[in-house]
Amino acid sequence: MRNVTLKGLLAHKLRLVLTALAIVLGVTFISGTYILTDTLHSTFTVLFSNIYSKIDFQVRGVAQFGKNTPNAVRDPIPQSLITAIRGVPGVASADGTVSGYAQFVGHDGKAITTGGAPTLGVDYTGDPRLSVLHIIAGGPPETGSDVLMDAGTAQKHGFTVGQRVRILLAGPTRTFTITGIAQFGTANNLAGATLAAFTLPTAQQVLNSPGLLNAINVVTAPGADKAAVQRDIARVLPSGVEVVTGQTVVDESTSAINQGLSFFNTALLIFAFISLFVGAFTIYNTFSIIVGQRTRELALLRVVGASRRQVFRSVLAEAAIVGFLSSLIGIGVGVLAAIGLKALISGFGVTLPAGPLTFEARTVVVGLVVGTGVTLVAAIGPARNAVRIAPVAALTDRRTEGDGSLRRLLSWGAGLTVVGAALLAVGLTQPAIQLVGAGAVLLFIGVAMLTPAVARPVSGAIGRPLARILGEPGKLGRENSMRSPRRTAQTASALMVGLALVSAIAVFGASLSKSATSSVDQAIKADLILTATGNGQSGFSTLVPTVASAVPGVTAETTYYQGQFEVQGSPQSLAALATQHLADTVILRMTSGSPAALSDGDLLIDSTTAANKHLATGDTVPVVFAKTGQASLRIGGIYQANALIGSYLVSTAVFQSHFYSPAPAAVLLNTGGSASVENAVRAAVAGYPNVQVQTRSQFEQSQVSSVNQLLGLVYALLALAVIIALIGIVNTLMLSVLERTREIGLLRAVGMRRRQVRTMIRSEAVILAILGAIIGIVVGTLMGLALVSALRQQGITETVVPVSNLVIFLVLAAVLGLFAAAWPARRAARLDVLAAIAAE
Repeated sequence: MRNVTLKGLLAHKLRLVLTALAIVLGVTFISGTYILTDTLHSTFTVLFSNIYSKIDFQVRGVAQFGKNTPNAVRDPIPQSLITAIRGVPGVASADGTVSGYAQFVGHDGKAITTGGAPTLGVDYTGDPRLSVLHIIAGGPPETGSDVLMDAGTAQKHGFTVGQRVRILLAGPTRTFTITGIAQFGTANNLAGATLAAFTLPTAQQVLNSPGLLNAINVVTAPGADKAAVQRDIARVLPSGVEVVTGQTVVDESTSAINQGLSFFNTALLIFAFISLFVGAFTIYNTFSIIVGQRTRELALLRVVGASRRQVFRSVLAEAAIVGFLSSLIGIGVGVLAAIGLKALISGFGVTLPAGPLTFEARTVVVGLVVGTGVTLVAAIGPARNAVRIAPVAALTDRRTEGDGSLRRLLSWGAGLTVVGAALLAVGLTQPAIQLVGAGAVLLFIGVAMLTPAVARPVSGAIGRPLARILGEPGKLGRENSMRSPRRTAQTASALMVGLALVSAIAVFGASLSKSATSSVDQAIKADLILTATGNGQSGFSTLVPTVASAVPGVTAETTYYQGQFEVQGSPQSLAALATQHLADTVILRMTSGSPAALSDGDLLIDSTTAANKHLATGDTVPVVFAKTGQASLRIGGIYQANALIGSYLVSTAVFQSHFYSPAPAAVLLNTGGSASVENAVRAAVAGYPNVQVQTRSQFEQSQVSSVNQLLGLVYALLALAVIIALIGIVNTLMLSVLERTREIGLLRAVGMRRRQVRTMIRSEAVILAILGAIIGIVVGTLMGLALVSALRQQGITETVVPVSNLVIFLVLAAVLGLFAAAWPARRAARLDVLAAIAAE
């Protein structure tokens, strides 16, 4: 049977190539994701290890907030500790570090943005044992007007040593002279962040840290007992300050990077598994058709003594070989995919440190197991059908698809659909992503099993206008699609999955966009909104509110702050608003209590949070702030969902007492709708190019644009699943042409022209594509509506079905179906008439 299996594969190479391509694409996506994230992990680990390998210990504040996270927020420490630490026996060097917000302004007068990475201001220490910066041009900053720029920013924006550069700070904007260009370790910058390095006194001044440090780095003398030095340092530290090893700092830094990469890795893997899931439909359909075409061959094997088990193993062995070889190719191509994904990230403005690609053994194992496993699982059904072929079939010319009872198929389909829908509903309401995934998989499988029940009538309805327009070729294409409803359904199901996900995202995105617009209208009264233009801190100078409110014609001003704190042990976002003109700029729809409670130092929460956490007005909740540690806040009122504020709101006075020098996140202004006042405000804040001034309608549109940008990325990632589905259509049509070789030859013999043969195949492809699209759009729309309904309490208050987009998807499916039919149609038209008639 081993030889039979190998000869079967070699005899039908073409029909398995496209099947293999579906697996190759899916495994490529998976291996590329693993290679990229492993490469980034390795690169950053080496980078941080090299940087902090010089440091033996770091003295820092004990984390008051986020103690168990790599991004813990810590209190600053007094600069006076440096003297005490330097006096500890065994300490060779100790120097302080400061960091904060500093954003360069480009030659064009616009703030240099980073695509989300921080815009950092730091101090520069001249001690090579402690410095994380490596100067590659010029020299270090020496005076209060000097700055050291990171190499990435200098190269990208054309800055050189000796030039003057404006830097936006938490206070007034200042101009500095670039004395040098530096690398962060061996990288041009830190994952796309910009770095402005000053002398320590200047850094403390411009970063609002007079007399304070973020940390003190320590190097011990050669031969010193490091454990003893660490104990001695700990003895001179006050309460709230700790000393940790350099390796601890390395581990925390790499952990923070890995935490950020984990979401990216998970998101890409989800789309990769979606592609493989779609590919499984193609594999199942291909092997089902192959088993049907090999009815006589398999029956003859049974006649000459092959057992059911041997036939079963033979079919699975073919699948295993195809899956294994396809996975190997996919793993190899994954290297190119990793390079492409890295280029994609760079295209979004995120500069990654250079490093060799990391190829872990885990990538090979996962690729082989998943690729081969998916192929085997998809081939089990056709393999079971193969063993049901009776030996007597070898004496006839009858071919069978080998499917079980249609009634049994529909019963299983209905059951899986119900179970999948139930799991999906539970997963969305919990929420539980695992249940959502399992429910979606079962739902798609169930719908695919139910599709044969509607495949014949729907295909007939779709093909009827084609038959009228295209004549006999269109009529034959319609009859071909109706001839085997199960095969038609299996082929359409792959496209159904892809378009169902696309349609669900379309409904979700349209509802989210509409909700964003509606939420702004229900949250903000102000005529103008001033926000930051994409720096990592999402804030701007503390002088902006004063400058903007001083413009004649501005009748009300409210400054908005945002930070993080812990509520009942979980991190949450906290908003703050000044109470003076609150009613004129912000809409607070109170369900309990009053906005006046803010003036008393109380906390306001939204109604969803109150319901979920079982809180009411008058309750007291335990909270933790990074600056002041543990505290308690009384709930002074409950408001309806507000897109600007979020879940928790305090007054500006309370916020500033618990945070270190907070930067405004937004400024809300009332101008009476005057265009002249708007222009005056723009002119007044022109000196702060990181501040964008938007009307309420412009602000709404920016929210919608952000949603659309994210949806565009999701559509691009889902495109691979659609491509694999189209490969399934090509595969089915190619196998159908091979199966109907004699039939096509007879049609040519009685007068059908090549062009008419191509038209027949193309019409069949269009019917298959539209059938899959219709079912997918219906299922996807229902899934999208369920998702929107489940997220109604999270701010998606509007439900929108984008009919025009769904129609476009349907038309695109038909066009893609035509494209998929090009090769099979061409092959069918080129069949030799005499050879085709003689074919069995």
